[in-house]
Amino acid sequence: MRIPQEAKTPAVPMLDLKAQYRRLAPELDAALRGVLESAHFIGGEDCGLFEREFAEYCGVSHAVGVANGTDALALALKAWGIGPGCDVVTVAYTFVGTGEAILLCGARPVFVDVDPTSFTMDPAQLEKALTPRTKLILPVHLYGHPAPMKEIRQIAARHGLPVLEDAAQAHGAELDEKRAGGLGHAACFSFYPSKNLGAYGDAGMVVSNDGDFVARVRELANHGEVSKYEHRVPGTNSRLDTLQAAVLRVKLRHLDLWNRERRERVAAYHDVLGDAGGVILPRERRDSRSAWHLYTIRVPERDRLKAELAGKGIATAVHYPRPLHLQAAFKSLGGRPGDLPVSEQLSREVLSLPLYPELPLEAASRIAAEVRAFSATPVGRA
Repeated sequence: MRIPQEAKTPAVPMLDLKAQYRRLAPELDAALRGVLESAHFIGGEDCGLFEREFAEYCGVSHAVGVANGTDALALALKAWGIGPGCDVVTVAYTFVGTGEAILLCGARPVFVDVDPTSFTMDPAQLEKALTPRTKLILPVHLYGHPAPMKEIRQIAARHGLPVLEDAAQAHGAELDEKRAGGLGHAACFSFYPSKNLGAYGDAGMVVSNDGDFVARVRELANHGEVSKYEHRVPGTNSRLDTLQAAVLRVKLRHLDLWNRERRERVAAYHDVLGDAGGVILPRERRDSRSAWHLYTIRVPERDRLKAELAGKGIATAVHYPRPLHLQAAFKSLGGRPGDLPVSEQLSREVLSLPLYPELPLEAASRIAAEVRAFSATPVGRA
């Protein structure tokens, strides 16, 4: 019998959470020990404190912690009354959770194409997708780049529609000096461990200036409970646990520093790749400041470059190889190849390079040099 070999750890990983932990070990250990000693694992003091601190960070007045980012979206949609017979306009070029949350509410996702530079919703495509059934617009701040919210909000206002931000990848991103989370009627965040602000497990958050809306989300997330054993509506169990809240409170204090460190690594990539032929670099719009959750380039020979870098011990990832309208889970919507040409082209060309605050700057420059050398070599080389 063949014994499978243990996977070799790349010399440069996509992400190094162990390095992050080593930077914060005393703070994190103390925070976790405090929760363990309190034995208050659900709804402990850290949960309420983190909600207030993260709401303040986003520049809004209310927040409610939930179990994960997908639940945040689904619960926010339900709290708005989104359900069967409703259309929600969003993008297909995103993580599955965006469209999945709409389906989980019984509503229909209506997919529009994205801008090829920012990877976010193209406002020129948005208005054409609106129907009498449209009840909400759901843009995604992909890879940390804020969607063009001014244009989206203007369209939404003309049609009397709310705008819900999918900010799962945009902790600390800014548009016109306002942070993601305060750019629409409400916003949903994921604290999956790989995020700029990541828990040590699953966690999520809904934020808004609308206190009544946040109260409805909180009710739905806690079995529809309004007081102990009094349940006004059918809900679910989607609560942020105290251990995760304690971890996130510690990490939130470091988020701005980490985002600055991410920008330094982005600058190192840009310095080497700025004029490299055959490579399209991610760029910020003039009115925005990306959180740089991912550094995602576009290369026609994406799969060949990915294999080349892997051979040199450099991890990469594809975010995302198939847009939602072509996924089997959304087959009932009737999506076909060619419906969203930009999204489909991106799915063939995108490649995310390693990006995290602890990535050595010289490693970023070396990776960029490898990409540049690849792009300069004619196709069909030995």
